Amino acid sequence: MQESARFANKKKEESGMDLRNTVDRIQSLVSAETGGRLGTDAEAALSLLLRNGATYPQRNDGFTRRELTILFADLRGFMAISNRYPPETVLQVLNRCLVTMIEVVFAHEGTIDKFMGDSIMAHFSETPSGKDPAQRAVACALELQLAMDALNAQHRDAALPELYLGIGINTGPVLVGTLGSELYQTHTVIGEEVNLAARIEAFSLRGQVLLSESTHGRCNGLAKTGEPFTLHVKGKSEPIVVRELLEIPSLGKAVPRREIRKGPRVNVALPFSYQVIQADVTMPQVHKGVVRVLGYHGLLVELREPLAVSDEIKIRVDLPLVGHRASDIYGRVKKSTKGELRYFCGIEFTAITGKTRSSIELLVQILMQTMESD
Repeated sequence: MQESARFANKKKEESGMDLRNTVDRIQSLVSAETGGRLGTDAEAALSLLLRNGATYPQRNDGFTRRELTILFADLRGFMAISNRYPPETVLQVLNRCLVTMIEVVFAHEGTIDKFMGDSIMAHFSETPSGKDPAQRAVACALELQLAMDALNAQHRDAALPELYLGIGINTGPVLVGTLGSELYQTHTVIGEEVNLAARIEAFSLRGQVLLSESTHGRCNGLAKTGEPFTLHVKGKSEPIVVRELLEIPSLGKAVPRREIRKGPRVNVALPFSYQVIQADVTMPQVHKGVVRVLGYHGLLVELREPLAVSDEIKIRVDLPLVGHRASDIYGRVKKSTKGELRYFCGIEFTAITGKTRSSIELLVQILMQTMESD
């Protein structure tokens, strides 16, 4: 064992000497060409680049395997304002948001991989500063939410629409390289861990930051989070565990809380039946309707007969894809509007069993990802 340790230390020393010699040779070439040497920061960056090249050797296909932290940030509500405001206003708001996001990512030594309409993908790797990539990404996400809060305050004063970010972060091995040909090339990051970061972001609510377990593990002691919860994501046979970022105590900063957050929800067309509850008595008459929107905490339903705000009902509904018949949902009418031929009521769950709640959450997660791939 001692002999093996001595051999490993010797190889490490030799590797360090080789790196130092390589840097010195490059410095000599730069000096001969320009008459001056690289500065301290540039030399540190060069050393890191050479070290990463040795640690993550390039594959035959031109890609390098590296561990990165991936951040996806999406502007919630952008499509809605696109339909309500003139194109000039929409572009003005979008550009302001993107510029703000870019500045925050760069301030945390992140790299913008791509823009995707109203969202961005950024990644964080080792840098000369020595700060952990995952911790930089989490701090960046918090700062993004604070920056959007400040930007929305300006928008309110200028009578411009407000937008909110949903953010997902994951850490893991990815492939880094260039795709394309001589006609068009793009440097990008691909891999299952990138896809997972995108899936996590899709479940984030407005103003929310969700962290994978791998990212949370790298930020142990830095970030204060909510309790872990599970998500069923496409491509994974088992549910994954995520946590909501709440604050970074060492920075004295917290993610701004939204008093009203719309939980995950999907458009559906599910027949259901219900009974009205009066004075704690369930009336025998059974009425029928259609669930138009299904969410974690309630429903939007279409009915033939009107219901008044604060009416209480007992609901029965079959949940497809998850094989569950829910007959134990109690709800209260939160809003009621009249359409041309039907009534539409927003129902908030007031009592529901754990089995039914988990079945609804699973169905919503499945349908969200099914619609995303359509």
